[in-house]
Amino acid sequence: MQRTSFSDFKCPAARALDSVGDWWSILILRDAFQGLSRFDEFQKSLGVAPNILARRLKHLTDQDLFERRLYQQRPARYEYRLTEKGRDFFPVLITLFSWGSRHIPEEDLAFLLGDAASGKERETVLVDARTGEQVTPENTSLLAGPAADDEVHARIARMRAWYLGIDA
Repeated sequence: MQRTSFSDFKCPAARALDSVGDWWSILILRDAFQGLSRFDEFQKSLGVAPNILARRLKHLTDQDLFERRLYQQRPARYEYRLTEKGRDFFPVLITLFSWGSRHIPEEDLAFLLGDAASGKERETVLVDARTGEQVTPENTSLLAGPAADDEVHARIARMRAWYLGIDA
């Protein structure tokens, strides 16, 4: 099935989804953050069909989330290492992990987030890097960016009106 491309969308979230791909890609990135780097490691961890895994790894490499490195000459074998762009996906993954942890039954939790040095459990929140304030739907809105057109300005106005309880 042909995926719809979001590369022309104005929304950074849609463009990010185009870069990351599908759920397999997110799970591949998860595994990379857990130290996996080779095709057979990803396949064993995920149980995904080889053709799907190959496509997803190619896509992630084409999108500059992974760098492909030769680790064996004969036969040629490659490993996949996170790039800077790939490493920048970490907060997204941790936010998704934290959201999932809050919304599945506690008895089903096989993994928790912890501090690497102390081993103490972490409780994550999204905060503004400048102020340290927790980012919530109540205190956050969209602002017009450099590429904003009339449609974007109208959308932002509707969103602000909705948050303020005003009929737009």
